[in-house]
Amino acid sequence: MNNKRIKSLDIIIINWNAGKQLYECVESIKSAKKDNIKLNVVIVDNASTDDSLSNISNVEIPNTMNLKIIKNSNNKGFAKACNQGAKGSQADYLLFLNPDTKLFENSLTVPIAFMEKPENKKVGIAGIQLVDDLGDVARTCARFPTPSRFFIKMLGLDKLFPKYFLSHFMREWDHSESRIVDQVMGAFFLVRRSLFESLGGFDERFFVYFEEVDFSYKAYKAGRESVYLGTAQAYHAGGGISGQIKAKRLFYSLRSRILYSYKHSGPFSATLLMLGTIFIEPFSRLALAGSHCSIQEVGQTVQTYGLLFRALPSILKSAWQGEVRVKK
Repeated sequence: MNNKRIKSLDIIIINWNAGKQLYECVESIKSAKKDNIKLNVVIVDNASTDDSLSNISNVEIPNTMNLKIIKNSNNKGFAKACNQGAKGSQADYLLFLNPDTKLFENSLTVPIAFMEKPENKKVGIAGIQLVDDLGDVARTCARFPTPSRFFIKMLGLDKLFPKYFLSHFMREWDHSESRIVDQVMGAFFLVRRSLFESLGGFDERFFVYFEEVDFSYKAYKAGRESVYLGTAQAYHAGGGISGQIKAKRLFYSLRSRILYSYKHSGPFSATLLMLGTIFIEPFSRLALAGSHCSIQEVGQTVQTYGLLFRALPSILKSAWQGEVRVKK
């Protein structure tokens, strides 16, 4: 890393009932190697009802790190909360970090050193290896969604015939080496602040899910690259806190899929996808739940599509509105 000028990094963590995970995440940031990095940590709390924030009061913050907490009176969603955390930042880099992650010694220094190299000036976004409890590397990088890939996933063809239908995630690659990819996972999403501001931050129409996909695609269209680095690691529990509400998690994923399609695929393809989502996919999901002999899964599927049908008018209205951009 170039030591002639101190690099600055703002780590932004969106908290919603993360419990002990938030405390462990912040503790891991303290332990990560900093080298010549000026570090700020911003926690944006989306109206948590657990004790996750009170646990943070037990963290001893070193002089080399500043901590700021923003408390929302209601859940503003992930994209909007990220924009809140980034607002007014003067840092060179922004790291959007899930509370269910833990940093290792080289989690910060390696990607920032990579971004600082003159030959990597086209790189706007970087991610690193994410490992689970067993130390196995998760296959997290993904391809940009297209209508055909959405339909393949909707019909389960990528699972039934993986040799012929590639999945959204790059599971055929073991993620052992570094490479340019379409999209790195949002659990560890390092971006140049200048790029984040020039692209207007995250589109706040995405309450949760697809906001980083949308941002990565905007960066790609602007001529910037996303790079996955196999030379640094962090721990990621996976599933996130949204595992507490599985039906709503699926609802928000489908909602964001529809919004993304209308934004990037054109009205005809997006409308076909929307119709397939509400009239075809429920039956494939129910069939899958039946094959698992899971009454609970059937109930969650029914609940999800009940939410989706009721929300469809507002989803379509939002899809036709202009992008909601971050205010500096």
